[in-house]
Amino acid sequence: MIPYGRQTISEADIQAVVEVLRSDFLTQGPAVPAFESAVANYCGAQYACAVNSATSALHIACLALGVGKGDSVWTSPITFVASANCALYCGADVDFVDIDPRTYTISTDKLAEKLALAEQIGRLPKVVIAVHLCGQSCDMAGIHALSQRYGFKVIEDAAHAIGGKYQNQAIGNGRYSDITVFSFHPVKIITTGEGGMALTNNAELANKMALLRSHGITRDLAQMTHVPDGAWYYQQLELGFNYRMTDLQAALGQSQMTRLDEFVSQRHALSQRYDTLLADLPLTLPWRQSDCYSGLHLYVIRLHLERINKTHRQVFEAMRAADIGVNVHYIPVYLQPYYQRLGFQSGYCTEAERYYTEAISLPMYANLTMADQDYVVAKLQEALT
Repeated sequence: MIPYGRQTISEADIQAVVEVLRSDFLTQGPAVPAFESAVANYCGAQYACAVNSATSALHIACLALGVGKGDSVWTSPITFVASANCALYCGADVDFVDIDPRTYTISTDKLAEKLALAEQIGRLPKVVIAVHLCGQSCDMAGIHALSQRYGFKVIEDAAHAIGGKYQNQAIGNGRYSDITVFSFHPVKIITTGEGGMALTNNAELANKMALLRSHGITRDLAQMTHVPDGAWYYQQLELGFNYRMTDLQAALGQSQMTRLDEFVSQRHALSQRYDTLLADLPLTLPWRQSDCYSGLHLYVIRLHLERINKTHRQVFEAMRAADIGVNVHYIPVYLQPYYQRLGFQSGYCTEAERYYTEAISLPMYANLTMADQDYVVAKLQEALT
């Protein structure tokens, strides 16, 4: 089967992991801080905190920003459930802002409307999580301006977007947000197997997240409440978690970072080829903002259902039957049974629901061959007729 996404592993990646296996440290060694430095330097951020998943990164990012019971966190409905669940882990409430019809990221206009109404009733969000869907940045300048006016914090959920740019600067630099989160799952642009990272320019937030990822424990004398009992001594200052990344994962990630620009460039070449091959089909192809350079984690098409004699499901199943692992990214989060039990109902975000009925993600990964891409296009043509 041709999957919608997959990792690209080189001999250099394998050797990097083997070197760690032969070293004294499989975890909590030098590879993790080296990987953190590589990502922070690439993005232009001051601090990085590597963890075992992007979900963990989102969780400790919310906690570091003080999210708790009585607070509200807003995000996009078109995202993986982790973007919303992270707030619930903290005891906060979650709400959703509808998407832009062209970028499929959170709509700045809808956000502004919702904030104005929330201010009237005294229910402004503590944090807005802006999801860079498919690798394309949200309107971060617009979201930042709203955060300054209404006083909320901003997390960039950039799980799809490492290697991308916004306003000619690397996504993750923190110019318009408090914390940025990346994912290194195997289908993402670079991988550590499982893993994630939170970037920030705020030393206090960085220290808090570093503490939370490892049980809330510190061996730093400057953070301790009293003189240590001896060289063995440590203190638990917070109720933290075992969210650490291993050195094995970090070594793979650091090796992958050396080819990040190459991976993204290959994705752009594939995307441009898709654009040409699919131009005459009854589809809406991805739209790209002029101030963005997408990481292109996903290539999402939307079906013109009024022009084809097939349903969304029929096209999807025809592609799967041809051994093409298309997918749908995503089901609006609030339509999940868990969120329905919290009171959300169909019709809450109309643009998100319209997107869901039409969207299909085609295979997109750095080593997708032209022959496989041609096969995908041919089978899609068949499925639409």
